[in-house]
Amino acid sequence: MAQVRTTTAPDPYRVALLAFPGIRAFDVTVITEVWGTDRTDRGAPAFELRRTGVDKTPVPLRGGLALHPDRTLTWLDRADLVVVPGLDDLGPASEPVLQALRRAHTRGTTLAALCGGAFTLAQAGLLDGRRAITHWRLADELRARHPRVTVVPDALFIEDDNIWTSAGTAAGIDLCLHLVRRTHGAEAAATIARSMVTAPFRTGTQAQFIERPTPRTDRDADTLAAVREHALRHLHEPLTVADLAARACMSPRTFTRHFTAETGTTPLRWLLDQRIAAAQKLLERTDLPMPEVARRAGFGSEVTMRQHFASRLATSPRAYRAAFKGASSNAGSSPIAR
Repeated sequence: MAQVRTTTAPDPYRVALLAFPGIRAFDVTVITEVWGTDRTDRGAPAFELRRTGVDKTPVPLRGGLALHPDRTLTWLDRADLVVVPGLDDLGPASEPVLQALRRAHTRGTTLAALCGGAFTLAQAGLLDGRRAITHWRLADELRARHPRVTVVPDALFIEDDNIWTSAGTAAGIDLCLHLVRRTHGAEAAATIARSMVTAPFRTGTQAQFIERPTPRTDRDADTLAAVREHALRHLHEPLTVADLAARACMSPRTFTRHFTAETGTTPLRWLLDQRIAAAQKLLERTDLPMPEVARRAGFGSEVTMRQHFASRLATSPRAYRAAFKGASSNAGSSPIAR
């Protein structure tokens, strides 16, 4: 009699939303939208999001809302990721919350704080001697309250010793999607981003304060948008800043100044980010040999692609493919991201 082979679905990736008085409703919603919505029918990974509190007493939020914890802080012992929402009130968190964060970090659990949530991690002593970021309007306050923290002025999100912090509001969405990308691959993050109707990829090194966050309907804005669109269609070509500047009918220096003012990053850094993203998709979706992936993504050679993967992603293209090829059918956490 033939044996029937059965496959066991991987355990969901476990995410703990830390709930305590003073947290922001917006960030609670972002965390819930990213990890608390079932999108497995669209190929997204399976997540288990729990709202964890000191007890199960409802936590008041601004605007007359309340968050009802469904687990106590002991659930952090099981979590793969602990996320601290931003704060409406920069007052201190309770000692049980701080102790739970310290224990989670000691166990090697990934910690992430959105916006003002960095103050809670700093209060727990977890950012002492480490780099961190918060909303640009709160940066000086974070430095003043916690002088042992190295506050980074210009970034959307950063990591230090498996502790992630982000700038304000939209940067929290960027960090959440980046954490999905880091553990489950670019396609999983893109699936969630499409559902949220938001950009699937903004690099953490982009400046959080952009001179022109909403481009004016003038010639320069239209031209730069057209140049970026052209670059995305021709990533496989050896594009240079001079090439892009000529297409915009600007000198390279003027083009770089306008591009950085509008996007928060330099043309070269933007090109590299787009090429890495393109290579990630090819590695996940295709069986193309490495030299062809490198050519199509515009790296020119496999060696160059490997160097950029090592510096930006702390892995190699081959290890990335092994971890994330077919990630939608294997939603477990990545061995290179744990």
